[in-house]
Amino acid sequence: MGPTSMNESVLSKTIGTLGSWSGSGSVSGSGEPIPRGPMDKFTSSQPRQTTLNSKWKQEERKEVCRKIGRFMYSKGLPFNTVNDPYWFPMIDVVANFGPGFKPPSIHELRTWILKKEVNDLSIIMEDHKKAWKQYGCSIMSDGWTDGKSRCLINFLVNSPVGTWFMKSIDASDTIKNGELMFKYLDDVVEEIGEENVVQVITYNASNYVNAGMRLMEKKRKLWWTPCAAHCIDLMLEDIGKLNVHATTLSQARQVVKFIYGHTWVLSLMRTFTKNHELLHPAITRFATVFLTLQSLYKQTSSYSNVLLRKMVFKHMG
Repeated sequence: MGPTSMNESVLSKTIGTLGSWSGSGSVSGSGEPIPRGPMDKFTSSQPRQTTLNSKWKQEERKEVCRKIGRFMYSKGLPFNTVNDPYWFPMIDVVANFGPGFKPPSIHELRTWILKKEVNDLSIIMEDHKKAWKQYGCSIMSDGWTDGKSRCLINFLVNSPVGTWFMKSIDASDTIKNGELMFKYLDDVVEEIGEENVVQVITYNASNYVNAGMRLMEKKRKLWWTPCAAHCIDLMLEDIGKLNVHATTLSQARQVVKFIYGHTWVLSLMRTFTKNHELLHPAITRFATVFLTLQSLYKQTSSYSNVLLRKMVFKHMG
């Protein structure tokens, strides 16, 4: 073996030893492993550009989020808008489109886009109709009063697939008429199909009771059912009229009226109750009174502090 061959052998062994210190190396274009030296373990094989791109993306996302937030704040949209099931699909398709996307104009929103959505809803409604025929359904009547003091009645259809809004009518001049209420219910049953309706759910007022009874006489295969929430509402109303409760509820109303009728008292109350309010919205009308009474009872110690402070101020004055 010549001197040149001996030097090449020693060099190969040295490179192999150094490569074994740092584990397996990368593979070259020819498929041969690229040996690594002892200093390679102190360096990163990842390109630095990846880290820079990641930080740049984070800053870019913040800017996009600010623009979305600014739009929501300017229109007074509630924060739970982002929980809407159509929120993420909208964001995804806009992101997938990429730069240069032109948002829909007001003309597009009220013409072809609206027509497309109506057609899609018609297809979904057909799925509901199939469920009505297969499983049966319940018709629900929901009456309410809008800001113009109009008495509106919503008709909804419930089945295992879900609840579907059918229509809404203005019954301001007929809400007390049992004959016309019967006609409204009968028309909805005919529209859905008598053979598909299991029950009709309405309020428990006398006009609805009359309409429901007449409907069962005409339609032998369905039942009229009073609304459970309205029944509870009427029960709480009767309970509140009992002497043992009437005085307490009356005094509670007076206390709440006084507190919310005087700004400085309301501010003092919120300070000691940590911004807890007394008025609670409820599904049933009379349940609100009992919930307010419960809130008064829970905050008894806080109101004692308010009264004590008022007495101290009066003494110091």
